[in-house]
Amino acid sequence: MDDHAGIVMNAVRAADRDRYLSALYAPENKRPALFALYAFNAEIAGVRDRIREALPGEVRLQWWRDVLETGTKQAAAGHPVAEALVEAMAKHQLPQAAFANYLEARIFDLYNDPIPSRNDLEGYCGETAGAIIQLSAMVLDREAASEFSALAGHAGCAQAIAGLLRLLPLHRARGQCFVPRDILAAVGSSPEEFIADGGGQGVEGALAAMIALAVEHLAAFEKGAGALPVSLRPAFLPVALTGAYLNRLRRMGSKAVVEHAEVAAWKRHAILFRHAARGWK
Repeated sequence: MDDHAGIVMNAVRAADRDRYLSALYAPENKRPALFALYAFNAEIAGVRDRIREALPGEVRLQWWRDVLETGTKQAAAGHPVAEALVEAMAKHQLPQAAFANYLEARIFDLYNDPIPSRNDLEGYCGETAGAIIQLSAMVLDREAASEFSALAGHAGCAQAIAGLLRLLPLHRARGQCFVPRDILAAVGSSPEEFIADGGGQGVEGALAAMIALAVEHLAAFEKGAGALPVSLRPAFLPVALTGAYLNRLRRMGSKAVVEHAEVAAWKRHAILFRHAARGWK
């Protein structure tokens, strides 16, 4: 492994342990491209934490657009993750449009505007987490991946919604609200009330509705997941943890708005191993 490959792999291991572990179940020759995708995802997800202002954040996202549109290591300017991603895109013929849509969706992260509706949330999840799953599947088995794009969409929505719920304390501290306005309105709340101290009177109803939405997509994924070929399992493995995270969030109740929902490392390892070995049956 060269220095850049090690940097990219270690970036994923530090920022996204679940995806890091899932990539270890992939064939060795596929891992560099998977790590490049996952490091890119972590890099973009962390833009707001590193760049506090929205405009400089948009400039950073534009830099990534320019690099990926150009598609050369020279454009990547010695950035290990960018270089690895450009190489992965070329080697596995990954569609540039998917990355452009991903970056466009991530602009939302830089601002405090609330998500208007459930449909908007599902679109955001599909363009981000769903796209990463589908691109990972293309790396693993391009021919088979095309048959499971709809499944990747459901998987991405379930995984992303659970992830957003786990990050509620961070988002609320920033003044962000990823719970859609229409869901909050249905439980008698609003984005302004939800990000206030304690989350307001509708907090339990809003959390229950979000968990139910994640469960809906998880069930749709699991209904078709039995048909996943062994070659594609590593791309979908992180979704196997979604049920455990949602169960933890249910048990926490309203505490989830102030405490990070976590699942023990040994349990995550066991879940990933079981699904890597046996799939979804």
